[in-house]
Amino acid sequence: MSEPLKNGRGYVLVTAAYNEEENIAKPIESVLAQTELPQMWVIASDGSLDRTDEIVQRYAEKHPFIRFLRVTRLPGRSFRTKVMALQAGMKLLEGVPYKFIGNLDADISVGPSYFADLIARFEMNPGLGIAGGFVCEEEGGEFRSRGSNRVYSVAHAAQLVRRECYEAIGGYAVLEYGGEDWHAQTTARMQGWSAEAFPELKIHHHRHTGEGGNLVRHKFRQGRMDYAFGSDPIFETFKCLQRLAERPLLMGSFARLAGFFWSSMIREPRPVSDEFIAFLRDEQKKKTLSLLNISPRHDRLFGLR
Repeated sequence: MSEPLKNGRGYVLVTAAYNEEENIAKPIESVLAQTELPQMWVIASDGSLDRTDEIVQRYAEKHPFIRFLRVTRLPGRSFRTKVMALQAGMKLLEGVPYKFIGNLDADISVGPSYFADLIARFEMNPGLGIAGGFVCEEEGGEFRSRGSNRVYSVAHAAQLVRRECYEAIGGYAVLEYGGEDWHAQTTARMQGWSAEAFPELKIHHHRHTGEGGNLVRHKFRQGRMDYAFGSDPIFETFKCLQRLAERPLLMGSFARLAGFFWSSMIREPRPVSDEFIAFLRDEQKKKTLSLLNISPRHDRLFGLR
C-alpha cells in the first residue's frame, strides 16, 4: 500500500455522502489505489438512510486514515446541508498537518495518480490556489468530457485547494442553490489566486449531473444560483443560448434562463457582497468581449461553468 505524502506535500480530503450505497465504494477504491494517500480522509454521511454508513464504516475499520462521521438531519438532498456536512468533517482535521485540502464527491472515481498529479501542478505554479480535473460522464458506453467543462472553472467533484488559499477565502460557503465551488474560486481570484482545471486529469462521474432529481428543476435551480451570485443578465443569456445543444437540450437551457429571470423578477436577496458581484461581472464582460473577437473554434470560452 502507498504511504501518505510527505515533505510538505501532504493533503487531506473530505466527502459528504447522502444515500450513496450504489456509488460510495467507487471513490473509496479509487483513493485506496492512489500512488500517494491522503494524510486523512473524513467521509461524512449526510443523514443517509440506506447502507452508506455501513459501507464506509467497513472501510474505515481497515484503513486508519479514513474517518467516518455521521451527521443527523431531515431526509432529502440539499446543497446547504452538503456543505454543512463538509464543514463538520473538516473539524476532525484540526491538528492534522497538510498542505492541501480537497473535496471528493461520493459518486466519482479518479485515476491512481490523480492527486499526486494535481500536487505536481501546484508545485509548478505557486500562485495556483484551486485545481482539479475535467468531469467525464458515461455516454454510449464510454466516459466523455462533460460539455460544461472549462479550464478556468474547477468542478467541486474532485478538487484540491492550497491551504493558504482555503484559509484566505474562509472555506466553502453554505449556499441555498449550491455553487460553493464557483463561489470559492471567484473569491480566490479576487484575492490574487488562480484556479485551473486540467483536461488530461479525468474525473469519472457515475451519476449524470442533475440525476439526483428532475433535470429541468435542476437547471431552473442553476439559473437561480446564477442570479444569486450576481451574474450579468446579458452574459447569462448568451451563456444559455450557447448551451442549447448541451444536455439536457433545449429545455435545460430555457429552464436555467427562466430560473435566473424568475429570481430577478421577485428581487430575491443575494448572499454575496457588492464587491463580489462587481468582480464577477467584470470577468463576464471580458469573456463576452473576447467572444466577439475570437474564432469559431474558440467559441466555448465564454461559458461560465
